[in-house]
Amino acid sequence: MKNKLVSIVLILVLSASFAIAQEKSKMSFGILGGVNFQNLNGKLSSGDKLENDMLLGFHGGVNVQIPVAPEFYFQPGLMFATKGAKDTYTILGAEFTDEIKINYIEMPLNLVYKASLGNGFFMLGFGPYLAYGISGKQVFEGNDLTFERGVDYKALDAGANIFAGFETAGGLFLQLDTQFGMLNINPEDENSSADQATAKNTGFGLSLGYRF
Repeated sequence: MKNKLVSIVLILVLSASFAIAQEKSKMSFGILGGVNFQNLNGKLSSGDKLENDMLLGFHGGVNVQIPVAPEFYFQPGLMFATKGAKDTYTILGAEFTDEIKINYIEMPLNLVYKASLGNGFFMLGFGPYLAYGISGKQVFEGNDLTFERGVDYKALDAGANIFAGFETAGGLFLQLDTQFGMLNINPEDENSSADQATAKNTGFGLSLGYRF
């Protein structure tokens, strides 16, 4: 049911956006991709703060840019992104790594300000995002051993985007993105009514794209 609901929302929003865009003489489409530096912030069931390292991931997708006022645009998109966290520790002199990787289909809904700067445009954008985890895994490595298993984090995620960048007159653009997850995706402990564990996606990324 959740999968169908998210799919319907994605289809409706993007269909409406593209329909509106066709009526706008200055609308444009963009393709972009890049790298993510993601983490899971929160706390353990004991109340102690999570201490993770950044995980290197990637993202890619498309968006449409619709003018709504002079220098302001509505920019919905559809993205694929990998998120998660990494932990490194030592046991009896051996180094181990524990990586959590979750693959998301993500829909950012940004309001973008674009101002002329030289031969291009300065961009500043912000807005919410809605994401749904489609797969994930946890990988333990160390002491010449590798162990992999699935993850049971909650699939639905949502939060806020902020980005800034520069777009050339030819349509090539570069932007720095930051995300703040607002939903606790940590699975609930059914055996404990006092489980305090939380985990929220946070991170930043660098995107390179082309608008046409």
